[in-house]
Amino acid sequence: MAGTKAVGAGGGDMAVLGIDPGQDKCGLAVVRGDAVLIKQVAPRAGYLKVLADWVHKFQVQQIVIGDGTGSARVVEEVKRALPQVPLKKVDERYTSEQARKLYWVEHPPRGWRRLLPVSMQTPPEPYDDYVAVILAQRFLQGQKR
Repeated sequence: MAGTKAVGAGGGDMAVLGIDPGQDKCGLAVVRGDAVLIKQVAPRAGYLKVLADWVHKFQVQQIVIGDGTGSARVVEEVKRALPQVPLKKVDERYTSEQARKLYWVEHPPRGWRRLLPVSMQTPPEPYDDYVAVILAQRFLQGQKR
């Protein structure tokens, strides 16, 4: 499991919490404007506590969840735990590929791995948190239109 990572300061835009639902773990991220405030891969057993903490700490105004397989159960869990925060499903197509690219931008391969194209490599740790970032960014981009 990847640790919690806080990044940037953020602006005055809406804080959106992205969730990439999974069977055993969930990717989580809070995005405000162009800034990723925090991201983490959390076990399913404890992700609701993390969400509640982040909703309070970052004054989250919107939760978005990827619409992939298994998302219905997570949607119901989040609605029960945080009924005061609006929730929307977001198209999850191609997010894994985009997340892998984003991972390698932030963690360039070293040593002999830098000789291989990153498109042929798999990150050495879960990158579901990057998927959550992309889901939140997709929602925010849709709001600008």
